[in-house]
Amino acid sequence: MFMRIAITTQTVALLVQAVTAGLLLSSPDGRTMHSASAIAVAAAVLLHLVAALVTRRLSAIPPAAGMLVMTLAQMALGLAHVKTLHVPLGVLMFGVSLLQLGRAWSVRRSTAVAA
Repeated sequence: MFMRIAITTQTVALLVQAVTAGLLLSSPDGRTMHSASAIAVAAAVLLHLVAALVTRRLSAIPPAAGMLVMTLAQMALGLAHVKTLHVPLGVLMFGVSLLQLGRAWSVRRSTAVAA
């Protein structure tokens, strides 16, 4: 259950990050909101990694660690204003998070059906 909460939080944080990216282009307060949501994404990704480590699910640790690496790269690219890599990496992160979310919520259901 902890993994589901962590991955759901991560996916929602990444969605909010995408929304604030749009606000960055259209609102004077967009930069502040986008920076704040970046911190929320980093916290959510760390929560996901901690959840993977605590539950000791070996199949969940590499994707969580990979998401942390992508988050750090994303933050560095954003601070350096390298939009040509920053935006596609953000889209990739959201897609990967959605895949992880789908797997997290389908694992328990298929186990319950088998029992």
